[in-house]
Amino acid sequence: MKLLILSDIHGNYPALQAILDAEKNWNKLAFLGDVVDYGPNPRECVEFLEAFADYVVQGNHDHALGYGVDCKSRGDFHDMAVATRAWHKRLLGQKDIAYLKAMPITETFIFSAHKFLIAHASPRGDMFRYLSRSELADEVQNIDAEFVLLGHTHCQFQQKTGKLWVVNPGSVGLARDGTQACYAVFDSERIILRRVEYDRQRTITDLEHSRLESQIKKKLINVLTRSLVESQ
Repeated sequence: MKLLILSDIHGNYPALQAILDAEKNWNKLAFLGDVVDYGPNPRECVEFLEAFADYVVQGNHDHALGYGVDCKSRGDFHDMAVATRAWHKRLLGQKDIAYLKAMPITETFIFSAHKFLIAHASPRGDMFRYLSRSELADEVQNIDAEFVLLGHTHCQFQQKTGKLWVVNPGSVGLARDGTQACYAVFDSERIILRRVEYDRQRTITDLEHSRLESQIKKKLINVLTRSLVESQ
């Protein structure tokens, strides 16, 4: 039994497709939030989740687009988020937006006899908080699960905290610790962090052909084509 774990797709369909090509045989799919903003293909990505995701939670960017509020993203990414959100809202249908609004904040489920809790940024339900790894032990105290799966930071890690594992699969579409598409799988016994190369030029070409302002395009393409290593 295989659980495919994705987070932070951010409208980057070529990155998502590369993962699906690499991981053809999965039984269930868990998504940890943020399917929209930044990338050029939000509709394809949302429609994929609508059709195939078994467990989903809402990210801060999903919430912002669905409810017309601010996403409270990092300051250096905020202008890109605002610009692409306005664009994505025009590209998505009402059914897609309703799907984003209906995503739960947290979800628990059993897979292969193991208990999982999934959330976007914090297992306590704060989808905007940037947790440091030193804060995780306090954050997961008294949580009834074997695995806590989080996204939001766009950086892969897994860490044993007490009796449970806290895992971030990294970002599918806009990694901050490399230029590959990041994800994880659970193989009924353990979680494995994985990365795969994808056709970044296809994503870049779609951005170049968009109606975004040139400065926003330039910033997005810069993020897509360089490794932005950050401390955790």
